[in-house]
Amino acid sequence: MSATPSEVSPHVVIAGAGPAAQALVRRLAGTAGGDRTFRGTITLLSNRDDYPQTLLEIAELPHVSVRFGQAASFIDAGAKIVTTTDGMEFSYDQLVIATGSAPVLPPVAGAEAGLSYSTIDDAAGLGEAVKDIAGTVGRRPLGILVGTGPAAGQAEAVLRARGVRPVRTTLRPAAVVNSAAVPEAVPATRATGILFEDGSSMKGDLVVIAEERVARNELALSAGLDIGHDGGIAVGRNLATSLPGIWAIGDAASCDGFRLGLLLSAESSAMLCASGILSAAMGAEREALQAA
Repeated sequence: MSATPSEVSPHVVIAGAGPAAQALVRRLAGTAGGDRTFRGTITLLSNRDDYPQTLLEIAELPHVSVRFGQAASFIDAGAKIVTTTDGMEFSYDQLVIATGSAPVLPPVAGAEAGLSYSTIDDAAGLGEAVKDIAGTVGRRPLGILVGTGPAAGQAEAVLRARGVRPVRTTLRPAAVVNSAAVPEAVPATRATGILFEDGSSMKGDLVVIAEERVARNELALSAGLDIGHDGGIAVGRNLATSLPGIWAIGDAASCDGFRLGLLLSAESSAMLCASGILSAAMGAEREALQAA
């Protein structure tokens, strides 16, 4: 007997559990606004062994399963099966790769005391940090910006819009430090300067690290997906990859040669991807109706 539309329950597997993946789950589950129109189930594969509150909240949603410490490692696109590093297998009707990106270079010593800019989602947090720093120093802040690529360009625009005087360095520092010549009100843990290998330094009121990153594309390569010249998973404007039923969102993807994380926020990526998945689910329902 052929399946009826009510029996069609697509299963979506999301490889990755970062902001874009979480936003996609919320949108498909109907918690990001509007009614839940996706009538399938969702499995989120997280490579994290810890249990952050945001993922615990997602795990409580109906029809959603979060697998902690189960990073996806291989895709059998023909069989529509994802295998994890522990050997678990998950079948899917639609697969979303949201594995993110990694720094091209090792982190600069002390970088954790500075501010960072990687994707467009960092703009709001950077703006709020600058606002707090401006209130502390009582004047227009001087910012030291480390980076030369598109991410650094976006970070500079955010800093200027927030009233910061940014100074970009094309020479990578040896360390990010707290300058001795700062007001007592400035926390000792906040970076205000950088040191170079020759002993020279630059001092300011804040340090922003916006170095280049590379997409984590190993999972996509296992499925034979097309990869962009920048190393990101090649997607179209609808975030579909080169194979039907597989999508890529967040900083793992590349569209028209640009990192998706620098083009779209996590919420915007989730909205586009959810629209594609819902369209695919509706198409499956129509096929089931015609076959019934």
